[in-house]
Amino acid sequence: AAGPAEFDLDGVAKTDAPYTDAPASTMRRVISKRLTESKAGVPHLYVSAGCDLTALLALRARLARRHEARVSVNDLVIRGAALALRDVPAVNRRWNGATGAVEQGEEVDVSVAVATPSGLITPIVPGADRMGLGDIARKVRDLAGRAREGKLAPEEYQGGSFTISNLGMFGIGVFSAVINPPQAAIMAVGGGAPAFEPTPYDDSLPLEAQPKPKAKSVMQVQLSCDRRVVDEADASLYLQTFKGYIEDPQSMLL
Repeated sequence: AAGPAEFDLDGVAKTDAPYTDAPASTMRRVISKRLTESKAGVPHLYVSAGCDLTALLALRARLARRHEARVSVNDLVIRGAALALRDVPAVNRRWNGATGAVEQGEEVDVSVAVATPSGLITPIVPGADRMGLGDIARKVRDLAGRAREGKLAPEEYQGGSFTISNLGMFGIGVFSAVINPPQAAIMAVGGGAPAFEPTPYDDSLPLEAQPKPKAKSVMQVQLSCDRRVVDEADASLYLQTFKGYIEDPQSMLL
């Protein structure tokens, strides 16, 4: 099959605005080629959910206060995503284009998107479902640090069974991520945003005595799936499971 057509710049009207041609790095060219093929050739399915971070933020603060544990929200997200992949293995799959078959992953290897000066790279946390929070935190710090220095070995970023892209630290609330083939899913994670939970009106109480709305922080996540591999029901079940771990973070410590 023919690849995606190249955009013809010759037909674009020129302006007098100054510009500079910046040669693309090898990594940038690889990213461009792979993600263009993905967006053009992989049927993307999207599902999203909001996760209440109240209990998770309280747990993180408690771990820091009592145990001086350096655990980030992203570490907890990785742990929750890995456990959800263990519980919903239908999302831990990939598409084999050569055979036209769906391959079931035996390991939960979570790729984590990291921005580097030369482009985005996705180092892998292998066997993430079997790792504790402290182990995940140390592993991610090590991988991210060496990724930015360009010191990762190929086996540390090639492969993986699922990807997480978190832009919450940049103030992004919601976004869509492009699947990294042959993986069948990638989860885009936004930052926590303030929200109010309405309380039911009690007819037996006067207006001034009605229960006040509850404030909470809600994190939006959007799952992009390869529809050839993951259907709507499995994608929804995965996000429900992930949401359950995030909103009951004590269950991630078991």
